[in-house]
Amino acid sequence: MESVAFIVLSILTVTSAAVVALPFVRNMVVCALALAVNLVSVAGLFFLLSSQFIGFLQVIVYAGAIMVVILFVLMLLSVDDEQHMGSSGFFQRYLGPLLAAGFVAIVGSTLVVSSQATAFPALPDSYGTVGALGRELFTRFFYPFEAISLLLVVAMIGAVLLAKRRL
Repeated sequence: MESVAFIVLSILTVTSAAVVALPFVRNMVVCALALAVNLVSVAGLFFLLSSQFIGFLQVIVYAGAIMVVILFVLMLLSVDDEQHMGSSGFFQRYLGPLLAAGFVAIVGSTLVVSSQATAFPALPDSYGTVGALGRELFTRFFYPFEAISLLLVVAMIGAVLLAKRRL
């Protein structure tokens, strides 16, 4: 049953990501809804990995709040369905496929190496719960957590100062 859920969620994730990323769909609202499907299916993958807290955060923060903001901006801007794009430059035409081929080679070599690895050890019962995450966050990762919170406060102050300057 778990394998079937993984296959369905992974196909849903890849398909919705393709709708968002590929230039065949030009309707921005359809792309935003495909992004919402992608975020919810990624949350399902987190649930399959026994990471309940991260799965709930994925649904609440990304599929909920961020998607509301994206749809609000799309409705506010009233973007036309069809936009004419200019010709692609040097990077898109020549370096893009080269970098994509390099990425595929790296992912392929990683898959080959990881297929020869031994099985993972068994997870503890408290893995993925809020208590286990909080314990790790405030013991082992306390200083990186505080550094990131300080960085976010500085970025917020900078955004407020930049917005105040424009008013």
